Amino acid sequence: MQPILQMRGITKDFPGVRALNHIDLDIYPSEVHGLVGENGAGKSTLMKILSGALQNDEGKIQINGTPVFRLTPKISQDFGVTVIYQDFNLVPHLSIARNIFLGHESQIGSRFILRQKRMNQKSKDLLISLGINLDPRRFVADLTVAEKQMVEIARALSLDSKIVLMDEPSAPLSEHEVKFLFRTIRMLKERGVAIVYVSHRLEEIFQIADRVSILRDGSLMTTRSISEIDMNEVIRLMVGRDIVDHYPKESFSPGALILEVRRVGGREDISLKVFEKEVVGIAGLVGSGRSELARSVFGVLPARVGQISLDNRIIRPRSPYEAIQFGIGMVPEDRKEQGVILGMSVRENITLPILKDLYRWGRIDREAQNKVAQSQVHQLKIQTPSIFQITQNLSGGNQQKVVLAKWLAKLCRLLILDEPTRGIDVGAKYEMYKIMNTLAREGKGILLISSDLPEVIAMSDRIYVMSDGQLVAELPGRVTDQETIIRYITQGKKDAVA
Repeated sequence: MQPILQMRGITKDFPGVRALNHIDLDIYPSEVHGLVGENGAGKSTLMKILSGALQNDEGKIQINGTPVFRLTPKISQDFGVTVIYQDFNLVPHLSIARNIFLGHESQIGSRFILRQKRMNQKSKDLLISLGINLDPRRFVADLTVAEKQMVEIARALSLDSKIVLMDEPSAPLSEHEVKFLFRTIRMLKERGVAIVYVSHRLEEIFQIADRVSILRDGSLMTTRSISEIDMNEVIRLMVGRDIVDHYPKESFSPGALILEVRRVGGREDISLKVFEKEVVGIAGLVGSGRSELARSVFGVLPARVGQISLDNRIIRPRSPYEAIQFGIGMVPEDRKEQGVILGMSVRENITLPILKDLYRWGRIDREAQNKVAQSQVHQLKIQTPSIFQITQNLSGGNQQKVVLAKWLAKLCRLLILDEPTRGIDVGAKYEMYKIMNTLAREGKGILLISSDLPEVIAMSDRIYVMSDGQLVAELPGRVTDQETIIRYITQGKKDAVA
């Protein structure tokens, strides 16, 4: 069988760094091809070249046997290449049908007349073929994350795509929604579509992929059949070393009480406590109220709890600014929207919470600012050419470290980590866990919120379970199993309904 896509010697340079170094890659029809690597390994750059968003500096590309000398987004689409990004490329206030055919409405009618009824019917047919029954007249803004993803896939089908590039497609999905996604991918595969599946969740690669290509520092380490390689070898090739213990948790004797939150969701019998030198996990389904609880403590949302105490003093932060003054820091769920200012430098982001402390005679002491930023870059091993690098140009894992660095610079007493390892690679996750150990050893309290149950179990000293806005159980960390947590979540839902 001939590959539908051939890439030979693909090279891409950015100022001061070679992002891709002579990459060779073959993708076949009816294949799910996993693409893995650490943050900054070159996965996104390769995807952007395939989509036409970036131009390669060297190398050759063939699609369906036809040499392509310069890919643009339009040319890429004409060759049947579609990208489904983690951040969906949809217009919220247009209907499903309008989004599916956006930019190629002439398929349905003419260049000048919009055939809405025909467009709705065609969209409905596409969605039904994917096993989902959605009204094509609904606005995209009203859809769930999983439904939006199905709209993206239906759009790919409407374009008669032969190659679909999926960038972290499972990141925002629940376990049930991931199973539905996999079913859809297998359906596309049966239709002859080639799928490039980019994910940091290596277990998914082994579930869904036929072959896997591993990138490290812009170079292709290997392309292997999934049956010929195991996860430990994938990790070793990705990071250049063996990671034996994926969750390097250290435990310490807890110190004084830092945080107490009482009557969460109206429950009198369970209050949440975080002590010094302790990592406390919160488990629950998406929508259970985990992030809302964290944002209430951080002053983003009006408190939905009875009482918040910090160091035995009742507080009610009315804004993040007040929470920061109390000694609370938060690494938010969405780092790009809420954690960093992408257009600002690494230095500026790290020192944002302490600018007031850096003022000398009416202006910022740049020497002191540089010293603080450089210290955090060194301590957290942030991979950046300099502290003056624009944060948007860093990999996802290094952006996450910048978010964390600003709270370390502020010397916060309590750190709330909301999905701290989402969208970062296995090596960066390992480093994040080691940082959590260091913070606990230094006497800080950590509140860890994660949809990854093995992560919550392995890295927490204690675990609170949330369901329907309530705390429903307190469990020991490390020894609790996933089935127990899920049972409490399910039982909590029943109690809430009753």
